[in-house]
Amino acid sequence: MGLFTFGADINKGVEEFRATPGAVLLDVRNPEEYASGHIPGSISIPLAALPARYNELGALDTPLFVHCLSGGRSGQAVSFLKSAGFTNVKNIGGINAYKGKVEK
Repeated sequence: MGLFTFGADINKGVEEFRATPGAVLLDVRNPEEYASGHIPGSISIPLAALPARYNELGALDTPLFVHCLSGGRSGQAVSFLKSAGFTNVKNIGGINAYKGKVEK
């Protein structure tokens, strides 16, 4: 599988995040992209900062739902997180396909 997760549906992913106790919705876009509009409840850790900040995500079995703009960076983030020992990580794609509410 490549970096992109074809067929990922961010809308279904956000629904699953909201229905999963203790889950984290991780936005790996850069700070400017996050500030321009993000999904309520998401946390921002840019892909480049992830190696230094992944300890902010909790236990290794924390359910992580990862997204970016189109799915590429979130795919890279998922690969990194899995190699760091996280066991419950899902690339839900890109916010560019999100149909729900965003906040700034």
